[in-house]
Amino acid sequence: MRHWIFWMIAGIISLVGGVLALANPLAASLTAEILVGWSFVLIGLIVAISAFRDQGWGARLSLLLLGVLFLLLGISLLANPLQGMLALTYTIAIMLMMAGLFRLILAFRAEFRPFRWIMIASAALSIILALMIFSNFPQSAAVVLGVYLAIELISNGVSLIVIALARKSIVKELG
Repeated sequence: MRHWIFWMIAGIISLVGGVLALANPLAASLTAEILVGWSFVLIGLIVAISAFRDQGWGARLSLLLLGVLFLLLGISLLANPLQGMLALTYTIAIMLMMAGLFRLILAFRAEFRPFRWIMIASAALSIILALMIFSNFPQSAAVVLGVYLAIELISNGVSLIVIALARKSIVKELG
C-alpha cells in the first residue's frame, strides 16, 4: 500500500501515452499493428515449442502446425505493416458487426427482458462502429487501431490513477 506513487506514475504515463496516441492515430495504428505482429511471433514460437512436450503425434502435429501458422502470421504482419493494418482493421469491423448482431439477438431473449434497452443500445453502438469503419474503408484503417489504442491507454491511465489515490488514502488512514 505504501507504494501508491508507482501506481500514480504508471497511470500518468498511460494517460499521456493515450493522449499522444490520440494526437497521432496513424503512428499509434502502426505501433498497434507491430505489437500484434510481435505477439503472434512470440505466441507461434511458444506453441511450436510446447508441441514437442505434448503427448501423442496427433496433438504434437496440430500444435506444431498452429504454432507455425501464428509465426507466419506474425512475420507477415511485421513484413507488411500497412497491409497488416488494413487486415486488422477489417477484422475488427467484422468482429464489431458480429458482436453487435449477437447482442441484438440476445436482447430479445426472455432472460434479458429487464436489460433489453441496454443490450439494444450496446448492439447498436457496435454495429454503428462497424458501419463507420466499412463506410470509409480502407482510409479508416489509418486511424482506427490508433484511436482504439488511445482510448484503452486513457481508460487504463484513469483507472491506475484512481487505484493510486485509493491506496494513498488507505496509507493515510493507517498512518
